Amino acid sequence: MTGTVSDPDALRQRALAALLAARDRTSLLTTCVEEPELTAQHSPLMSPLVWDLAHIGNQEEMWLLRAVAGRDAMRPEIDGLYDAFEHPRSERPSLPLLAPAEARRYAAEVRGRALDVLESTPFRGSPLTDAGFAFGMIAQHEQQHDETMLITHQLRTGPTALTAPDPAPAPPFKGPAEVLVPGGPFTMGTSTEPWALDNERPAHHRLVPPFFIDTTPVTNADYQRFIADGGYEEQRWWAPAGWDMVRGNGLSAPLFWRREGGQWLRRHFGTVEAVPPDEPVLHVSWYEADAYARWAGRRLPSEEEWEKATRHDPATDRSMRYPWGDADPTPERANLGQRHLRPAPAGSYPAGESPLGVRQLIGDVWEWTSSDFLPYPGFAPFPYREYSDVFFGGDYKVLRGGAFSVDEVACRGTFRNWDHPIRRQIFSGFRTVRDAGPTEAV
Repeated sequence: MTGTVSDPDALRQRALAALLAARDRTSLLTTCVEEPELTAQHSPLMSPLVWDLAHIGNQEEMWLLRAVAGRDAMRPEIDGLYDAFEHPRSERPSLPLLAPAEARRYAAEVRGRALDVLESTPFRGSPLTDAGFAFGMIAQHEQQHDETMLITHQLRTGPTALTAPDPAPAPPFKGPAEVLVPGGPFTMGTSTEPWALDNERPAHHRLVPPFFIDTTPVTNADYQRFIADGGYEEQRWWAPAGWDMVRGNGLSAPLFWRREGGQWLRRHFGTVEAVPPDEPVLHVSWYEADAYARWAGRRLPSEEEWEKATRHDPATDRSMRYPWGDADPTPERANLGQRHLRPAPAGSYPAGESPLGVRQLIGDVWEWTSSDFLPYPGFAPFPYREYSDVFFGGDYKVLRGGAFSVDEVACRGTFRNWDHPIRRQIFSGFRTVRDAGPTEAV
């Protein structure tokens, strides 16, 4: 789907496919474990899986059945239980949640009615239905919760519940370690992507000085050199709050890593494995990414630097939807959609590289940037303030690019994710940049 598709039939089919793909993933994530695993809270940072399941149905009912179709509420008494702002995650296990079987029935009944609404709704006439926005928003919402549930699966203890084939082996990457991104203006954000969320809008111009960016994300082997050089023991590399986090929690490696028998091991979806040296490093906080960058004599990219490296085509002076152009992601271009349950080796997906030759900007790992989460000039909240507006200006750093855990419907060159800089359970990695000197910027 290009960013300017206006054919209602094509958009309707796109919306149907996105909704069905999301529900297939939700079903897998909630049927691969027994009922006690669905109702348990595997970490105070996460909801019970059964809460996510019913919340998905409740949001779909609110927006597609009530807001779009104007229908009466099916279960108004449960709205408060599944309001993410009313109850923090740590409290949700104590709520009178729908049992797994009832949650599945509720979500299925909502979905059946929503598909009828999809079939009959004209994709015009209001901002909520123009280009099928509400349906795309709900597909993205469900896929975002599918990613959240995948995080819960990684945090849970016990035997493996999820399996998937590994990414195809890739030959060792022999390209340059960094790429020059020429300075100059570019168009950031979007005003044309049909299902872009409010914080991605509107399109606006940014002027970015020249800089060098890592061709691939930082790998586990790279990060191990930081650890071996005493990275977690040298206060000079850390922001003050990051150093407090390291000292207060006794951190010495990324989340899920441990040292045993002279090698680094990690827990990965219920199995223990040697840390793969060529994979992008995963489960690091913003503070850890920032400390590594300082140690390496570099820095994290700003959000506008990351987006320019990802979307700007110097040959046409145009901002594209993705590094490879405007076409949708494919398995040859990016590791998305939980098709694999790990990042691909650094340097994979040559078909997905940017015009300047930067790889894996979309998929594999979310990439921390140096930027705080703030609105773009001309931002307007839509369709509700709680999606973005209430988070602006808080203690949040922006992540870009998506990961293996997120579906393509919720991942594009303009998509913005955000989280607290202490977060490590998310599928986060990073790459670094440096300023270009006067003689290098030619």
